[in-house]
Amino acid sequence: MHATLLGILGLALLGALHAQTGVPVQSDFQQDKLTGRWYSIGLASNANWFKEKKHLMKMCTTIISATADGNLEVTSTYPKGDQCETRNSLYTKTEQPGRFSYTSPRWGSKHDIRVVETNYEEYALVATQISKSTGSSTMVLLYSRTKELSPERLERFSQFSREQGLTDDDILILPQTGERLEGQG
Repeated sequence: MHATLLGILGLALLGALHAQTGVPVQSDFQQDKLTGRWYSIGLASNANWFKEKKHLMKMCTTIISATADGNLEVTSTYPKGDQCETRNSLYTKTEQPGRFSYTSPRWGSKHDIRVVETNYEEYALVATQISKSTGSSTMVLLYSRTKELSPERLERFSQFSREQGLTDDDILILPQTGERLEGQG
């Protein structure tokens, strides 16, 4: 029985690694074109926190800027109750253009972030594999330069999320927020 359990765990790990390595990265990624203001239009995840909080989530504003050493500073402002909260993250570049790593100082989780596809002027589809001591999860984000996207882009986000093993219950098109998120909260 012990050998069977180890075999099952091994296959599960192999499947998780395959899913992670199978995520594509935007070809000819141009980091400078990714910078600027984005709106989070869609979020999909199989993480427990997402399942617990998704009914409270709303669209947020994200500013992406390049650092002097080629990393990305990602600043997201989102509504929390009747206030705005800001979260800053430093995405460290890897050897593969369009792929970044991030370690959450708050949760200790490691994030493998990939810009899957973007046309830089309209939308960006970003996939993240999150690993921490309690297990791993997948997150897919759909960013837009405006607060609305075409039904085709929304469907592509849902389709890609399902390809990553997420269910329809794991996929959320975020409701728009008030205009106060345009500037500082």
